[in-house]
Amino acid sequence: MRDLKIPEQRHPEKARRPDNAQPKKPDWIRVKAPSGAAYAETRRIMRDNKLVTVCEEAGCPNVGECWSQGHATMMIMGDVCTRACTFCNIATGKPPEALDVFEPGRVAEAVKKLGLNHVVVTSVDRDDIEDGGAEHFAQTIRAIRHRSPGTTIEILTPDFIRCDDSALEMVVAAKPDVFNHNLETVPGLYPEVRPGARYFHSLRLLQRVKELDPEIFTKSGIMAGLGEDRQAVVQVMDDMRAADVDFLTIGQYLQPTPKHHAVARFVHPDEFAAYEKAAYGKGFLMVSATPLTRSSYHAGDDFARLRAARLKRLGNG
Repeated sequence: MRDLKIPEQRHPEKARRPDNAQPKKPDWIRVKAPSGAAYAETRRIMRDNKLVTVCEEAGCPNVGECWSQGHATMMIMGDVCTRACTFCNIATGKPPEALDVFEPGRVAEAVKKLGLNHVVVTSVDRDDIEDGGAEHFAQTIRAIRHRSPGTTIEILTPDFIRCDDSALEMVVAAKPDVFNHNLETVPGLYPEVRPGARYFHSLRLLQRVKELDPEIFTKSGIMAGLGEDRQAVVQVMDDMRAADVDFLTIGQYLQPTPKHHAVARFVHPDEFAAYEKAAYGKGFLMVSATPLTRSSYHAGDDFARLRAARLKRLGNG
């Protein structure tokens, strides 16, 4: 049995990679260590319901702040991913178990106990399953709707690259409020950073969501500091807008271990502010571009702003 707390067993495909130095973080990226009663209560609810969170698995720097406010991003379909992206800290390999049919109900129960107004549900990639876990996503959305009808639901999905078109259609038919799929980086870095994925497939996935249901908000994000340049980032913005993506997130890449992709540089907050200004100029309804921006960071507040921005654009705000 693998021990996922040991890096060599967590990332066996990275064990033989040369170490990349982990540069000291600048002052603007420092965060407080997680603590407090509310943080402990959120952690207890996750454990009691046997749930995995991307907050812990991916080593998110904002876990202390979010969990202290009762927010957590649920990660369904296990804690072992079939992809081996060089930036990601989630364990990789062949998932040891089939999907847990009771998991959607446990997620819904945790959402109810936490009293969430907005929930984010993500997953590992499950290329070992014919529909990539699409039906499991749909069941989770339906279970949350049943237990917490007032909660808005945001999903952050895999790319379903090996699946029939019906997989995406199944997820969209369950009507999440926000459909997020991250492009992660600029196309030129895909072979190195996201080797199991294809940039234009991911872009087309987001476009198809809007074609299937124009009411669903679409969202995508990239990391800065992987080696991209400004021109490539601006081109990604244009590509996203051509696919009618509503919400863009850009955050600083932080290297989880020496075996992961190196941090090319720490992007200054002023550059993030310039990206945000450029993105709004291109027509995004919402943009979050800061060093600590992550896909689900402040997702509930951002959803309220996203909805208000759409109403204003439609002339009803």
